[in-house]
Amino acid sequence: MPGAITFRPLTRTDFPMLARWLADDRVHRWWFQDHTDAAVEKDFGPQIDGTEPGEDLVVEIDGRAVGLLQRSRIRDLPEDVAALEPIVGPVPATAWCLDYLIGAETDRGRGLGPRMVTAAVDDTFSRYPEATEILVPVVAANRASWRTLKKAGFVIVASGDIPPDNPVDDPRHHVLRRIRTGTI
Repeated sequence: MPGAITFRPLTRTDFPMLARWLADDRVHRWWFQDHTDAAVEKDFGPQIDGTEPGEDLVVEIDGRAVGLLQRSRIRDLPEDVAALEPIVGPVPATAWCLDYLIGAETDRGRGLGPRMVTAAVDDTFSRYPEATEILVPVVAANRASWRTLKKAGFVIVASGDIPPDNPVDDPRHHVLRRIRTGTI
């Protein structure tokens, strides 16, 4: 799937598209959240309004929306710090995290995931010079996701239990890490 990958802020006009993506069985399996209009507003509206930390970005290829990227500084999310530190030890103040999804079934299985994650890492390190690393916890059962991260240069640095988003999942997570070149 050739084309330039870019990111733009999620807007409320994207909510119907995002709701469709979240309703897709393969997305919903791992992004286990309600996809009603009210739920999408509740979950994504605060980032748009700037009242919660982090960024929700639409991933585009040549101007066509293909996915969602969430990006934040981990220290801005105390619950994430609390979940990660028993597994990886102290989380540096310079660590960021990512989460992502590919929206349409027709865009999956074509190498987009690793390209999208690589572009997200490059963009994060470019936009946030203080960022020294990116940590991503992934449910161990979500093999496709942690393999995507590995293809994008991440390594598994620890495994441990974190409460899963989907109650059918075992709490076992792999924590993957990508370090900015020239640091640590």
